[in-house]
Amino acid sequence: MDYKVRDLSLAKEGESLIKWAEQNMPVLMDIRKDFEKDKPLEGIKIACCLHVTKETAVLIKTLLAGGANISLAGSNPLSTNDAIAAYLASIGVRVYAWKGNHDDYYWCIEKALEIEPNITMDDGGDLVTTLHTKKQNLIRNIIGGTEETTTGVKRHRVMEREGILKFPIIAVNDAFTKYLFDNRYGTGQSTIDGILRSTSLLIAGKNFVVVGYGWCGKGLAMRARGMGAKVIVCEVDEIKALEAVMDGFNVMPIEEAAKIGDIFVTVTGNKHVIDANSLEKMRDGAILANSGHFDNEINVKWLEENCINKKEVRRNVMQYELKNGKKVYLLAEGRLVNLACAEGHPPEVMDMSFSNQALVAKWLVDNKGKLENKVYKVPEEIDREVARRKLKTMGIKIDRLTEEQKKYLESWKEGT
Repeated sequence: MDYKVRDLSLAKEGESLIKWAEQNMPVLMDIRKDFEKDKPLEGIKIACCLHVTKETAVLIKTLLAGGANISLAGSNPLSTNDAIAAYLASIGVRVYAWKGNHDDYYWCIEKALEIEPNITMDDGGDLVTTLHTKKQNLIRNIIGGTEETTTGVKRHRVMEREGILKFPIIAVNDAFTKYLFDNRYGTGQSTIDGILRSTSLLIAGKNFVVVGYGWCGKGLAMRARGMGAKVIVCEVDEIKALEAVMDGFNVMPIEEAAKIGDIFVTVTGNKHVIDANSLEKMRDGAILANSGHFDNEINVKWLEENCINKKEVRRNVMQYELKNGKKVYLLAEGRLVNLACAEGHPPEVMDMSFSNQALVAKWLVDNKGKLENKVYKVPEEIDREVARRKLKTMGIKIDRLTEEQKKYLESWKEGT
C-alpha cells in the first residue's frame, strides 16, 4: 500500500490507543455494527483531511467496515499522532501524515486526493480548496463532502456565495450534536489539557483571557473559571459580548486585557486577533496559545521579527524576549494547542461528532445526484438519531409527548 508515516513500528502502540477510544465511543461502535452488516459505502472512495488522532481512527475503521476505500491526510502539521498514523497504514489505509510535516503539508493532501474520491471529509477546508484550485479534474467523481469545523464551514459558505463551490458540502460542524458538545465541552477541556501539559503551571488565580466567545470560547471560559481562573473575554460581536457579561465574565478590548492577562487563548477563526499593539503591552511572562483551526490568530510573524532573543524553554514552549525587555511564551508555534500539546478532544464528545460524519457519508450516497452545489445542514433525523443513541448508551431515559400534547402543539385555536 501507498503511505507515508513517521515510523510503521509504532502501529502496536497506535492499536492500543485506538482500543481505548473505542471503549469510550459507544455510538460510533454501534453504527459500525450496522455498517458491517449493510455495507452502505461499498465501493465508495473517501478522501479525508482530518486530525490523525485515536478518535479519528475509530471513524476511519467504521467507514472501512461500511465498505469504503479510504485515504487520509492530517489537517494540521502538529496534530498527527504518529502511532495512530502507523496503525492505520498497517491495516491498508493510504495515510500521509506525521507530526511536524510543515513543509509537506499540502503534498500530503494532494497524495490523499490521488484516490480520486467520491466523498471528501475535511477539517478546515484545505482539502476542498485544493480540489477547487489544483485538482479540478477530480471533482467530476465527487458525490459530496463533509466539513468538521467552524473555520471550514465559513470557507465553504464563502465559496457558495461566490458561486464557485462545485459539489455539495454537509456542515457536520453545525449539527447540534456536534457544536454544542464537541466545540463547547471538547475544546474547553482539551485546550486546558494542552496548556497544562506544556506549561505545568497553576491556572487558579490567574487572569485568563479568552479571545472569542463562540461555542469554543464559551466552553473554554467555563472550564477556565472551573479551574479557579479570573476569566476575561474579548469580543467584536455585540451580542456575544453581552452574553459573556451575563455569564459573569469581564469583557474588555484585547489591548486592555493585554496589560493584565497572564494566559491568552484565541478561539476566533480570524486572523491576527492578538496583534503587535497587544503583544507590546503584555506583562512579562505572559503565555500565548491558540485553539482556533489555523495558526494565524496570533501574529507570530511579528514576534519572530521583533524579538531580540528566542529559545525553546520547554517542549512546545517558545520564549520570545522582546525589545522592551519583557518575555512572552508561545505554545505550539501558535497552532492548535489542544492537539499539538495534548490529544485533542475526549473520545466521548468525538463519539457524537464522528457518528454524524459516518451517517452523513451514508446519506450522501443515498442522495447521490439530488443535491445542489451548496452547503447543507446535517439532516435533522441524523442529528436526533445521534442524540437518541448517545442517551441510550448513557442509560438515560426521557419523556415522550402524549397524543394530546402533540395535537396542542399543532393547533392554534386553544388559548387562555
